[in-house]
Amino acid sequence: MNKIARDISPALTAEETRRYGRQLVLDQIGPDGQEKLKSAHVLVIGSGGLGSPVLLYLAAAGIGHLGIVDFDIVDITNLHRQVLFGDADLDCSKARSAAARLQAQNPHLAVTTHEIRIDAENAEELISGYDVVVDATDNFAARYVINDACVRAGIPNVSASILRFDAQIAVFDPARGGPCYRCVFPAPPPAGLAPSCAEAGVVGVLPGIAGTLQANEVIKLICEIGTPLIGRLLSFDALETRFRNFEIARNPGCVACGAKADPNRPLGLAEAEPACAFETPVAEISVEKLAAAIAEGTPPFLLDVRGAAEREIARIAGSKGIALDLLEAEADSLPRDQPILCICHKGARSLKAARALTELGFTGVASLTGGVDAWAERIDPSLKRY
Repeated sequence: MNKIARDISPALTAEETRRYGRQLVLDQIGPDGQEKLKSAHVLVIGSGGLGSPVLLYLAAAGIGHLGIVDFDIVDITNLHRQVLFGDADLDCSKARSAAARLQAQNPHLAVTTHEIRIDAENAEELISGYDVVVDATDNFAARYVINDACVRAGIPNVSASILRFDAQIAVFDPARGGPCYRCVFPAPPPAGLAPSCAEAGVVGVLPGIAGTLQANEVIKLICEIGTPLIGRLLSFDALETRFRNFEIARNPGCVACGAKADPNRPLGLAEAEPACAFETPVAEISVEKLAAAIAEGTPPFLLDVRGAAEREIARIAGSKGIALDLLEAEADSLPRDQPILCICHKGARSLKAARALTELGFTGVASLTGGVDAWAERIDPSLKRY
């Protein structure tokens, strides 16, 4: 039996009929569709930028049971895009704060919170009993674990990713003839080629658009209406306000959903992770050690590898700015007769920059641990933090 279209759905109360009235009058939904929504169990993994609109709209639409997986707490840097939360939620559990907000929005909703990080050990148990899984995470490790667990359980995976001004949305569902995430992306990109939102930035409205589209796909799957994004990848460019559809095909040799897939293969990225072990080692220097060197008049050459917009927010005095993606092209402008200390926001891009310079033959290159953020927190509190 199709888990989504259950044979027995709870009848709508008079109050629920009024609440969902504008949705009930749609021929494609009607009372039967609304009862399917009420009986549905949907797991949303991540309650941040993507998860916030997904959860808000699914709760409002009348989903009967929502599960939330999120181990994180609310930080002030979340608030420009994670619309479930406000200042009162800072330093609080995202999962619990989200549950409280959703149940205040719709008292008919049941919510289960899982304040843990999804991984290969718990993924299959977490998704068990749910009809649809929404991948609203922001890292490759979680995406591959979610994909593999959903494939194994035969549960649709409504996935999205966002960066800067671009978004991608798809429904991965081999049980209905479509590809899985691994069919399209067999392995994650090499380390350093896929920056996080913290590194590259994201415009605040973008996860709202992508997350709302994810919620729409969930409703279509549950009500069995329209044409879900199975076998298609929807791309959105916010700068050009352009949507594009790409056909994506199932890979017969896919290790997760192919004909010869090993049902006992470990979930996630175990087979892809060893490649990272061969990265060039990089020295790191603390902000305290840098402050001491500056005070002694022996500072290294300070190379800030953030973009121009970030450098305008806060910068360490005396640093030279070359964005990470321009570093190789402009490496000849850097000194080879003195140590170079690479600086970024929190230390991730500076590690990549230091590694790249070392591989280009520079010596005495290091990365500032914690970046400008640590400098502002522990050395110069006059600098703005972001």
